[in-house]
This record gives sequence, structure tokens and C-alpha cells, in this order.
Amino acid sequence: MDVDHSGAGLLVTNVRVFDGISDEAVPGHVRVERDRITEVVLGAPGPDSARGARVLDGGGRTLIPGLTDAHVHLFAIGGTMADLQLAPTGTVYYQALASARDMLMRGFTTVRDMAGDTEPLRRVLDPGLFPGPRIYPSQAAVSQTSGHGDFGAVHDTPTAFGGPQARTERIGFTRVADGPERVLAAVREQLRKGAAQIKLMAGGGVVSEFDPLDVLQFTTAELEAAVAAAADWGTYVTAHVYTSEGVRRAVDAGVRCIEHGHLVDEDTVRHLAEKGVWLSTQPFEVDDHHYASPDSAQKNREVCEGVARTFGWALRHGVRLAFGTDLVFDPAQADRQIRMLVRLSKYLSPVETLKLATSGNAELFRMSGRRDPYRAAPLGVVVPGAWADFLVVDGDPTTDLSVLADPERNLRLIVKGGIVHKNHLD
Repeated sequence: MDVDHSGAGLLVTNVRVFDGISDEAVPGHVRVERDRITEVVLGAPGPDSARGARVLDGGGRTLIPGLTDAHVHLFAIGGTMADLQLAPTGTVYYQALASARDMLMRGFTTVRDMAGDTEPLRRVLDPGLFPGPRIYPSQAAVSQTSGHGDFGAVHDTPTAFGGPQARTERIGFTRVADGPERVLAAVREQLRKGAAQIKLMAGGGVVSEFDPLDVLQFTTAELEAAVAAAADWGTYVTAHVYTSEGVRRAVDAGVRCIEHGHLVDEDTVRHLAEKGVWLSTQPFEVDDHHYASPDSAQKNREVCEGVARTFGWALRHGVRLAFGTDLVFDPAQADRQIRMLVRLSKYLSPVETLKLATSGNAELFRMSGRRDPYRAAPLGVVVPGAWADFLVVDGDPTTDLSVLADPERNLRLIVKGGIVHKNHLD
């Protein structure tokens, strides 16, 4: 890893620039001062462009914005379920630190984390103390008793009746709350800890033991309490839910983004479009996750069977789509993060996919309002004034997305916040 913290200006020349918005890459050069892009100019740089800057020759390669992922689990992608529940507390933090580094080296310069105590991690990554992406933390995902975020033992007394917290609650991965008052407290707790947005578990899940996929979680009153608490802080609620009934209940309560939605019907997808609600869904395949439990394996198959339908309907009806991966508890599969992006070519053109994973996701991230830790500059684009987060790639991913599938070989330059984290241009 070639990390340059010098703070000197940077000029990347002789590249084809994809700005995250346009339909093609065009020849040009990009100048950086400190952590921002200051100049994006078509053609060759002028004689004064290199003033005081480190000059890197892109060799005719393609420069694109850093990639983004709208649904990651930094506390769960680098370890197993046993690590999360049984390992010493520090283990999951160090695994998250390593996972953050790996995500950056795959080209992901910004992620939205959907469960875990990642605000402290963000605070050490952003100054450049360790390599990793920008993080939009949700802090603990809020769940009802017996919901997708309840990892207590079946014989435990629920916390609402004075029972013990599960390990996932003690380390800030989830928070179990029942009734509007406790949901209010749980949401406010996450906001106090630095959440940029709030994550609710509004339906059954694959990895959890107690809840079939079809069950509804949280009453309308509980959902509305969470939405009100988040709105008071100027941000929004996103909800894990797969089914039509669950999605509609969440949307009608004011939830502004749906995570997953693979089991919805077409009318519900149309409802999302009409309400302007985001759909953060994932192009899952069965072998993205492996489960020892036959019940979880069957639920995984059901979810994967809905992928093509959900994407097709979302594109047909103009739903606001986000790209995310939601990979958990299988470190050997973590590199599927970039392969899942390439997999979107089944549904979108290469340039449409790149827009989705750069400027598109950035629009969703901006819904955090004043809770947005990166609101000082644009994200997901290569334009003057934007954060200096970009990649230089062998080949042209705007026409051939497969070049991103091998980041170790084809990502020749990785820059986040003006810091060069990898330079293989020479």
C-alpha cells in the first residue's frame, strides 16, 4: 500500500475522466488541493497547472469517482457469528478496522454502515490514521423482541421484562426496544452516539433464528415514533424488510428507504415510486452467504429468487435505487462486494451501474441532512469542490464493468480525501 500523507497538491494527468454524472469518460486532467478537487479540465494541462503539485501520469487510463456501498456491516463482514457473540470485545473492532482497509482497497471510498458501533471507527479513519472509507454510521440497528436484531437465547427473559441484554446489544450492534416509548429512547440513543441515519428491523430476516421472512415487526405506532425521533434530528429512517405488507406499513409510517424488498409484489414497488421512497436492494446469489441452519439456508434461497423480479419492477417504475451488498459473517466471501457491483450488469448498462454506485448512492446519503458527516462537499462525483475521492482504472469501466472485478490488478490509483492510498501508475 502506497500512502502519501504529504498534503502537497496532486495533479493527475493523461486520463479519461468519468465524473459520475455524464454518460462517458472524456480526456482530461484533475487537480487536488488538500482534501478537495479544485480543477477538472478537458484536454492536457496548461504549463502552470502543475504548480506545487505532485504530478501523476494516468497513462491514458480512466479516472472515476470512488465507489460507494449503501449497505455494509463493518462489524460483521470480517468475522463469523461466533466472533460477534463469543470473541473478546476488541476482536470485532479490530476486524472492522481490517475490513475498512479491505473495502478501500477494493475502491470503495464511502459506505453506509447498517448496524454496529462504527462512529468511533469513522473518527479514526477520516483523519487518515488508518486506511478505510468514509462511513455513514447507523449505530445499533433497532429491533423488537423476537425481531431480526434480537440475538438473545430463546430461553432468556426479554429485556422488556428485566432479562439480560444479548452480546450484540452490549457491543452496540443491535438494540432491542418494544413499544413507542422504548423505540423513542433507542433511536435517540443512536443519534446521541453519532448515527447519520436510523436503521429499523421491520420484518423477518435470513440469519436470525426467531423470525420467519413473512412476519411483520414493529407496530405502526412504534415505526412512527422512530420516524418522529429521527425527523427531530433532521435525518431519516431506513428499514430492513422483505415483504409487501411490511414495506407498505413502513412506508406509510414515514420510513424513507427500504433495505432489501426482495419479496414484494409489483404494486408495492409502484407504491415506492409514487411515494419517492428509496429502495436499497442487493443483487444476491445463493452462494453469497452460507448458513449452517437449514431454515436460514431456505430463507436465503427465497430471497435470491426474488432478486430479478424486484430489480425489473424497480427499473420499470422508476424507483430511486441504491446499490448495497449486505455481506455478513463469512470473511472468505468479503471480496464479493466488488463482484456484486459488477453483477448489476445483468440489469443496467456499465455506465448506469457506475452512476448508481457513485453519484446515485450519494443522493441517498445526503438525506442525513445536518447529521451528514460529509455535508461540507459533494460526494460521488469528480467536479471542482467535491471531496477528492477517486480511482484510476486500467480499461474503461463505463463500457466494460468487468475491469473492476480484479481491483488488486486493475485499480492503479486510489485517492480518498486527497490522500494517495495506492499508486501503481509508475
